Amino acid sequence: MKNSEQEFLKSAHGGDSKIGDINAILEWVRAQNDRVEVEVERIAFKDMTHWGFDALSGSLRHDSGRFFSIDGIQVSTNWGTISSWNQPIINQPEIGYLGFIVKRINGVLHFLVQAKIEPGNVNHVQISPTIQATRSNYTQVHKGRKPLYLEYFRNVKSDNVLLDQLQSEQGARFLMKRNRNIIINVDEDIPVYDNFEWLTLQQIKTLMRFDNLVNMDTRTVISGIQFSDPSVTCTDALRYLADSTETAKFEYESLKSVVTTEGAVHSINGIIHFLTDIKSRYDLIVDRIPLNDVKQWAVLPDEISRGDGKYFKVIGVNVAISNREIMSWQQPMIQPSQPGICAFVCKKINGILHLIVQAKLECGNRDIVELAPTVQCLTGDYRQPDSQPVPFLDYILGVSREQVVVDCLQSEEGGRFYREQNRNILVIADESFPDKLPDHYIWMTLNQLFYFNRFNNYLNIQARNLLAAIAFS
Repeated sequence: MKNSEQEFLKSAHGGDSKIGDINAILEWVRAQNDRVEVEVERIAFKDMTHWGFDALSGSLRHDSGRFFSIDGIQVSTNWGTISSWNQPIINQPEIGYLGFIVKRINGVLHFLVQAKIEPGNVNHVQISPTIQATRSNYTQVHKGRKPLYLEYFRNVKSDNVLLDQLQSEQGARFLMKRNRNIIINVDEDIPVYDNFEWLTLQQIKTLMRFDNLVNMDTRTVISGIQFSDPSVTCTDALRYLADSTETAKFEYESLKSVVTTEGAVHSINGIIHFLTDIKSRYDLIVDRIPLNDVKQWAVLPDEISRGDGKYFKVIGVNVAISNREIMSWQQPMIQPSQPGICAFVCKKINGILHLIVQAKLECGNRDIVELAPTVQCLTGDYRQPDSQPVPFLDYILGVSREQVVVDCLQSEEGGRFYREQNRNILVIADESFPDKLPDHYIWMTLNQLFYFNRFNNYLNIQARNLLAAIAFS
């Protein structure tokens, strides 16, 4: 497809949609919830069919050797105030599909979304990509049905691929995990099954303003969409908004920051130097250890947890979902100890919107650090008075309501995380906010963030989720 950036921008700005307004979509989601029976209950590890603790490594794993395992790791680093620790971690080396089929309807790109239930979802049905499957799922290790639409992705011609990336998942919970984020275009009519529907990108982004409605896999895929290329001038792109009386100032400034390359505080080479310098100065050494040897964690009959209740625990669940490829199964899941917060501070500098981005080390990262939001508090309770001070957290929590452009709860991936939700926030700083930043923090425009998001493993999943929430209408 030629000029896919312009096609995506048109879809993000709206246009005629087959399904109708947001209320109609919400009603469709409610109807999908009513049609599906869901039961998820905690069980002891010994009651998980096909799962058990390996006699040699102590890892909690599937007897096929596929899907994923819960392993123990020893971490050593010269980053921060804690130089070493042990923890359980999800080890899932196989790469799965997170993919959308898109098609022009009434001249506007629509995305084929799925109303999908994962066992860890707080509200059962969430808006998911066309396909969302691990390699073990689509090769039918579970002996269930193949995922719908799989053949379109396996047989796609390169000319119809609009996005294809390997992107990381949660670096504090997964050991170097990546998924294939892919968007493919079809011209022909294709079947639309009962729990699937066509939505524009604008509709998906609007639905992200509702709590826990658009799942993490949808957010990471659409975050990779590019809205500008060298053939599209700033004037051409902004024309999509020029005739809209409903376009808010932040949406206009966001698009301007996406398509404009001038006015940035730092150059692309300067940002690469910033990252390379950090990666050269800091070490991250991760060694596998037996799960039973993980210090301060106890392997109990029904959970793996710390005595102080911090961070997270590993639990076992029994699942029954009536519309899945396989309708009942057991598995381990990660249950968080508390909700987290992920936020970007934005400020207009040199006439262009910039965001404060941090280089963040997490134990599961493939290359020491990734670009993360201004604030990312997921594994520690930031509300405790004795917790370590987090740069910019007090500012974000104390801004006026008028400065907040996004504030909603978003779920982590419900196939591995049990009812985990984090508060996602975007705030606009006023002119008095200082331009000088602490070490490991840097100002970046949206154009620069989207540039680095073209490549694998630069932006972490929390940063990508927040980028996906930025709308242009």
